Amino acid sequence: MLISFLPFRKPFRWKPLTNSRNDNVFGRKILNSPHLPVAWHEIRNPLSTIGMNLELLVEEMEGDDSQRARRVLRRISSLQGECRNLEEILNAFLQFARAGELHLEEGNLNTILTDYVGFLEPQANSMEVELRPHLATDLPVVMLDRSLMRQALVNLCRNAIEAMPDGGSIDLLTRMRGDQVILEVIDTGKGMDEKTRSQMFQAFFSTRSGGSGLGLPTVRRIVEAHHGQILCESEVGKGTRFTISLPAKRNVAGGNS
Repeated sequence: MLISFLPFRKPFRWKPLTNSRNDNVFGRKILNSPHLPVAWHEIRNPLSTIGMNLELLVEEMEGDDSQRARRVLRRISSLQGECRNLEEILNAFLQFARAGELHLEEGNLNTILTDYVGFLEPQANSMEVELRPHLATDLPVVMLDRSLMRQALVNLCRNAIEAMPDGGSIDLLTRMRGDQVILEVIDTGKGMDEKTRSQMFQAFFSTRSGGSGLGLPTVRRIVEAHHGQILCESEVGKGTRFTISLPAKRNVAGGNS
């Protein structure tokens, strides 16, 4: 079986989010605040206005090839980049805040996975990353929030691609294990050391410059809101495997199919 190609160590396991010692208490209170979506809009609206005005300034300077104009355009470009970074951070905050708000319906992980692979493939190909889905044909349905589960997949695959700047592969597997539906995301990237693995689900922790530190905490929050579990195995220089387990529908519903 292809998932045996990485000689991973014992996987890290985490307690439920609300009991984790790794979470910053103050940060968690902010992220769990019901006022966060309102604050997000209050910040995003003027940020969008700033972005639009910067675009207008660029248009006004079209055709001016002077040294001064080039210097100003470089500064404007830098400001536009900072605006984009701020918007990404705001989006990450909002995703985290909404990760516990489920709208459950019957769904199949294979469908979500197939749709997302089709969407991601052009970007992955441009970065020389091969997507390799391996989907179980007899996968039972689970009760899930399709949008949030897709977001979890987006965050995991984005991290995987960023870990493979020189290209590689991502294996996406679904299978049954007892009464659990399993989703695995395996990459051949740089891998993580023990210190990074022990902190990666901590809110605001990031090894990437400019990162919000909320991508993996959001994944974890989504999975745990579905009464699931997420595990990580990784080796530096070999790759990383995330394993998500979700209860099949009959178990969510108290034992009835």
